[in-house]
Amino acid sequence: MIEARGLTKRYGSTLAVDDLSFTVNAGRVTGFLGPNGAGKSTTMRMMLGLDNPTSGQVRFDGKHYRDLEQPLHTVGALLEAGWRHPGRSARNHLLWIAASNGIPDSRVDEVLDVVGLTSVARKRAGGFSLGMLQRLGIACALLGDPQVLLFDEPVNGLDPEGIHWIRQLMHTLADQGRTVFVSSHLLSEMAQTAQDLVVIGKGKLIYQGTTEDFVERATEDRVRVRSPHLPVLREALERKGAAFTATDDDALDVSGMSSDELGELAFTAHATLHELSPHRGSLEQAFIQLTGDSVEYAAHEPAIDAGETRVKS
Repeated sequence: MIEARGLTKRYGSTLAVDDLSFTVNAGRVTGFLGPNGAGKSTTMRMMLGLDNPTSGQVRFDGKHYRDLEQPLHTVGALLEAGWRHPGRSARNHLLWIAASNGIPDSRVDEVLDVVGLTSVARKRAGGFSLGMLQRLGIACALLGDPQVLLFDEPVNGLDPEGIHWIRQLMHTLADQGRTVFVSSHLLSEMAQTAQDLVVIGKGKLIYQGTTEDFVERATEDRVRVRSPHLPVLREALERKGAAFTATDDDALDVSGMSSDELGELAFTAHATLHELSPHRGSLEQAFIQLTGDSVEYAAHEPAIDAGETRVKS
């Protein structure tokens, strides 16, 4: 478990993290989300003692990181995948890290196999691609077989197979009872990976809870319905006071009603249904809605004159 209480970080007059408190539970994958400049990287650096908080504290299973005698046995982290000596092989890079925490050499070979780098273990890491460096960084995080894992943008540089692999790895680690905390800007990936969320904006907590609840709170469920008796169904919906909009393909998008309720209404109105499809909101929609006021650099739609393709300056 990770417990952050009152984390605050000032850089001169800039307040990067503002009295931030949250809990990350074991046995779950928790996503750490926020717009650019929200304070995610600063928060993760403070959690590991790489930056000193102006105030507040973080505990890993009840202990501060600085008080851990052999920290890799408790906390594994990937914050910067490019951190390595370019002249060292992948195996030697892991060997000296393992030695610093009393980890046997056999564990190095185990994690190289887990991340798929066994075939290049003796090659210099300076020639690795970004995706290979990500795998090496994940191997470092796994070295001490820790109960707590922190990953900052772990899918950067990975191909689709690699993204699927890291997703499955995080789920496996959580299923083993470990605490998995992952920061990412790829919302589509977080929607498939994170069971819980910690969402911040301008250094403040916006939301903590399950991913499902976050989406449900911020977006409205809709049901798409097609019927050869659309006028009859429209009248029934109007009598019910339901909100709906017509689509281009002779269907209706109905909000505020479940698919069960809509099906029963259509049955009562003697309206045959050719389609009844519930549509839940997405994590991306929920994120944009709830963090809109916390975006540091907000873009606007370009103004384009009719018949012209150039953007007005």
